[in-house]
Amino acid sequence: MEPGKIRNVAVVGHRGVGKTSLVEAMLFQAGAVNRLGTIEAGSTVGDWDDDEQRRGMSLQASLAHLDWQERKINLVDTPGDPGFQGDAIAALKIVEGALMVVSAVMGVEVGTSRLWKRADAGGDARVIFVNMLDRERADFFRALEGVRSQLSDRAVAVHLPIGSEHELTGIVDLLHMCAYTSPDGQREGKATQIPADLADQAAEYREKLLDAVVETDEGLMERYLDGQELDAGEVASALKEAVTRGEVFPVACGVATKNLGTTALLDLLVEGVPSPAKKGPQIELEAPKTAAFVFKTIADPFAGKINVFRVLKGTVSSDATLVDARTHSKERVGTLLVMQGKEHEQASAFGEGDIGAVAKLKDVQTGDLLVDAEYDVEPPAIDFPEPVMSFAVTPKAKGDEEKMATSLRRLAEEDPTLVLRRDDQTGELLLSGLSQIHVEVAIERLRSRFNVDVDLHQPRVPYLETIRKEARAQGRYKKQTGGRGQYGDCHIVLEPIGERDGNYEFVDQIVGGVIPQSFRPAVDKGIQEAMQSGELAGAPVKGVRVRLVDGSYHTVDSSEMAFKIAGSMAFKSAYGQADPVLLEPIMELEVTVPDDTVGAVNGDLNSRRGRLVGMEPAGGMTTIRAEVPMAEVLTYAQSLTSLTGGRGDYHMHFARYEEVPSHIAQRVIAERKQELEEAKA
Repeated sequence: MEPGKIRNVAVVGHRGVGKTSLVEAMLFQAGAVNRLGTIEAGSTVGDWDDDEQRRGMSLQASLAHLDWQERKINLVDTPGDPGFQGDAIAALKIVEGALMVVSAVMGVEVGTSRLWKRADAGGDARVIFVNMLDRERADFFRALEGVRSQLSDRAVAVHLPIGSEHELTGIVDLLHMCAYTSPDGQREGKATQIPADLADQAAEYREKLLDAVVETDEGLMERYLDGQELDAGEVASALKEAVTRGEVFPVACGVATKNLGTTALLDLLVEGVPSPAKKGPQIELEAPKTAAFVFKTIADPFAGKINVFRVLKGTVSSDATLVDARTHSKERVGTLLVMQGKEHEQASAFGEGDIGAVAKLKDVQTGDLLVDAEYDVEPPAIDFPEPVMSFAVTPKAKGDEEKMATSLRRLAEEDPTLVLRRDDQTGELLLSGLSQIHVEVAIERLRSRFNVDVDLHQPRVPYLETIRKEARAQGRYKKQTGGRGQYGDCHIVLEPIGERDGNYEFVDQIVGGVIPQSFRPAVDKGIQEAMQSGELAGAPVKGVRVRLVDGSYHTVDSSEMAFKIAGSMAFKSAYGQADPVLLEPIMELEVTVPDDTVGAVNGDLNSRRGRLVGMEPAGGMTTIRAEVPMAEVLTYAQSLTSLTGGRGDYHMHFARYEEVPSHIAQRVIAERKQELEEAKA
């Protein structure tokens, strides 16, 4: 397929706005599938995974394609839940156009706003589809105003509804000045005349559309102002140029579940979204003759690992050998696949601008660039969001630790927003994701695909300990058991460093040979081992300087082991006198919520010992920035969902360590001591 005849479109938007149903309607209308599947029946092309069908929501991006007006339209149906937004972000990286789906009832929601900004930053052309016009309280004109005020004032209607809510009977296509009546699940028929009672409204909104389009084209502007009639082809051509440049954002409408508005939408995608020949993704590649960018990896239980790619340059053929720009290793391309949801068909090659898949490459993962030869070329970066929620994972069956870790790593290859790491301080294996449901779905897949059952626990807060004043102590270790004994003696000064969670410093201030040079590193080692578990809560000690100032030794009985034990004894003795305190991690939290919930969210943050840093309102939403102790936000997601009715989202990252208030420190210390006692028992 030549690049000029391809349209690559990511279908994106907030959760629950009907993206998968809209993709299904387009496939059905174009004849790519022979029946209109539904979410309720679990019969859509997009939501083919068992988890998706059980939950009734998309959990991963799904690929589909159709032919319309002799054009191939590649559709990437993306999840709307913020826990799975990594796939939407990756999809926006490799398409020319984004189809932003908005609910006619709810209007523009937070997920849509965030994805709009992503598409804007990536320079994607955007088309908006107002869905669910047949629902109670659905209002196309209110949703249109919301789009104009919250997303862009350059948004302009290209369709109008005929009727409203349950009285909806069709839509008007303002570009071609015709109407389509509701087929209610059947294929849409041919265009009909606009109803007489809507003629004036259609003329009014047609004029608004023409005004928006001709403003972007001087030649058309002159003819329009002269009163000349502009035909649909000319307007469509000017519209595509304007959409490509981000100067106009057409707003279509319909009802996906009834297949209403689909014909006009498909026409709009062909006429309004640029082809790869006109505008490729913003990825600079000069040297390679062939280049393919892997934007998704699927761990298929039958076909193994499948890498989904976009051809940026040249042609990717089966049996070709390509080089992974990240690993510099050669990869032989085996069977190429055309994907239609879970169905795969074999293909011999994919040309420039097309989207395809390949099975069983060795080391290729999401974000990799495959090129025809060894080049000094940087793979394009996908700016995935950082995880906001972590859980400690332990296998239910003893001996499954390695199998669990290997299986989780495979899931993390498929979904780069899942992060697996071991906490050096607590020793726990932590699985981090973008939401609780994100992590829960990973655990369900672990069970169903790899037959590993695990338990999830809240992770331990990585507390630290430090000191507030200087202290001096002696550590003297002497042991005589017949024959050669053990003797080590050291005097240290323990003092705080300015950076409380900073490094440890060991300063050798021995004068003369009171401790031989060969034994001094052993003192240092003994101190560092003692610092692994502080006296308060068994947390690591940081932010201290130890000066070794004096000591003594025995020519026969002294050894490295003796001085190591002496160093540990000296540290423990000095630590208790140095006014030790508990430190906790403070997180920088950024929460985006509807304006009407700001008070409740701020009140909740205050109750979590949060400090408000700033607020930034924009288009009905407010971004709140605050600093909150990690211990207070381990389960924040559930609270935010409750406070905002699921309309808020957040992300956070580590800022610094601060002293724990004394009343809370006492509770933490008591809990840790009880845990240690129970562990010993």
